[in-house]
Amino acid sequence: MPAAQCELVLKPRLLDQVRDCLRRRHYSLRTEKVYVGWIRRFILFHGKRHPADMGPEQVDAFLSHLARHEKVAASTQNQALSSLLFLYRHVLSAPLPWLDNLERAKRPARLPTVLTETEVRRVLGALEGSRWLMASLLYGAGLRLLECLGLRVKDVAFERRQLVIRDAKGGRDRITVLPDSLSGPLQDHLARVRTLHEQDLRGGFGRVALPYALERKYPRAGLQWAWQFVFPSGRVCTSPYTGQQVRHHAHPKTLQRAISQAARTAQILRPVTPHTFRHSFATHLLESGTDIRTVQVLLGHKDVATTMIYTHVMKQPGIGVRSPLDR
Repeated sequence: MPAAQCELVLKPRLLDQVRDCLRRRHYSLRTEKVYVGWIRRFILFHGKRHPADMGPEQVDAFLSHLARHEKVAASTQNQALSSLLFLYRHVLSAPLPWLDNLERAKRPARLPTVLTETEVRRVLGALEGSRWLMASLLYGAGLRLLECLGLRVKDVAFERRQLVIRDAKGGRDRITVLPDSLSGPLQDHLARVRTLHEQDLRGGFGRVALPYALERKYPRAGLQWAWQFVFPSGRVCTSPYTGQQVRHHAHPKTLQRAISQAARTAQILRPVTPHTFRHSFATHLLESGTDIRTVQVLLGHKDVATTMIYTHVMKQPGIGVRSPLDR
């Protein structure tokens, strides 16, 4: 059989197996797209050979190509390696000894970009509407971008001044603070979202995607107000899991582009992303005297060593070192 015809036979079946395996293990749709993309690139790099016919030499060659010729970052190279390890271990069921001997690229230690409180106000001042509210939650509650977009109505506890973050990084839940200054604007925003939800219901829509098997266990839960996203998308789309028409949360690029433009408007020369607000949240809490264990819990870090990185960028007026130029 010619290679082109062989590809038509093997490629769809293999990638479908990868998708099925990822979904059985409750990986996110975002991770699924990334893993499938890397596996496809690996196959194409080696002339459309089936991964079952390849081994450590081919994996090393692919990873080396990424580092030497495509100049990818260490984190990107490790992402590609994780995709291939998943393929061989869980899809092809190939417990080969060489899988455990593959070394991951070492990520260089990078200090996070942190804004001053004045710079945060300038960037937020260049935003408006729901984008301002989302960016304010990123900074005010220390949220990751997808944690903010994935908030559901039931996860906002106004009386307790808390946000419940579900299924965050590592599959863990946590509770973080809801800023008092955002309570009013957030309630006004939810009132507008509820109006949109009621319009959807009258139009025969109003359903939202539910995590895991809740869609089968509670068929009508996806229509309830409590399960709706706090920041819904402007359009209805088709769920890749159920095929139903649902209103998903806002697209990440919507806020990413808005924050990037706001930073330029505020004349911030450093690159500013949604995650910059999370870095700034942690650093400013430490500078104000909050103990590092509390900051670790609010951020949802598994290890306090991860939180310690912010001690290297916080302002420390009592550090005891004075530049010789100042003398």
